Amino acid sequence: MNLILLGAPGAGKGTQSEKISEKWNIPALSTGSVFRAAIKAGTELGLQAKRYIDDGNFVPDELVIGIIKEYLSSDLCKNGFILDGFPRSIPQAEALEALGVRIDCVLSLETTDEAIVKRMGGRRICSGCGASYHVDHMKPKKENICDKCGSSLYVRIDDAAETVIKRLEIFHEQTEPLKSFYEERGLLKCVNGEGSVEETTALVYKALSEV
Repeated sequence: MNLILLGAPGAGKGTQSEKISEKWNIPALSTGSVFRAAIKAGTELGLQAKRYIDDGNFVPDELVIGIIKEYLSSDLCKNGFILDGFPRSIPQAEALEALGVRIDCVLSLETTDEAIVKRMGGRRICSGCGASYHVDHMKPKKENICDKCGSSLYVRIDDAAETVIKRLEIFHEQTEPLKSFYEERGLLKCVNGEGSVEETTALVYKALSEV
């Protein structure tokens, strides 16, 4: 199965990618992991991307697409793949389509902005060991203290409300239109992503079993 996973930042794409990967035994690929693999392998496209990254610049779409195509053509993806966080825009989706990459399903995790702000704003990270907590459903035994190492917990900049709202604005503007793009091609399936991890996973499995 060749799958694209869509959803707002904080919708749970990473978590559900891992669940799908384990159940169907196909690799879950983020753009970052694909870049790192290409750079480590020393491919021509990987080295080109490294120059942009080292200079602090965005990697151009055409180069991103080339690296994705190169990676999807490898033996690692011969039985399928999950693209997490890519494509991020209509031009990227069109370029992926133009390269002839077959997609079997585009799964969108549906969440409200309010739920995302609450979910991400409640995250707490250990300053010592990096363990994750949440003020609503994964509380530490002692407030703001890590159960594992005793270090203090903090809110990541990415999880601050004003940062989350800005990221959601970008998502709605650039990435959400992909839902219509793939719906027109008969590939889109939407799943409620506001329940617990277990509830969302059950809905994801059900939707993908129908592909």
